[in-house]
Amino acid sequence: MKLALVTACAAFILAGCKVNEGASYDREAEPQDRTEYVGVEGVVQSQKDKVYLMNKELSDKCKNAKVDHAVALTNNDQQALKRQEKIIKSTCK
Repeated sequence: MKLALVTACAAFILAGCKVNEGASYDREAEPQDRTEYVGVEGVVQSQKDKVYLMNKELSDKCKNAKVDHAVALTNNDQQALKRQEKIIKSTCK
């Protein structure tokens, strides 16, 4: 009887801890705005957010280099063209 009572109390306490645990991450926020991650699910989402942010940064650099390349082409600036072509090769997929 005591064992059943202790087991039931332990199960109740552990279930209560799980209920009080916060969300693993803020699902409403954009990846760049998230700051807190909790538990395994939070760690997984943190890694996904990091990959997303790295890809976004590369994409932004690629777009900017293409615009700057077009400007350099218009201005017939050979040095800027070479510089932007190097950036495009390293950032664009």
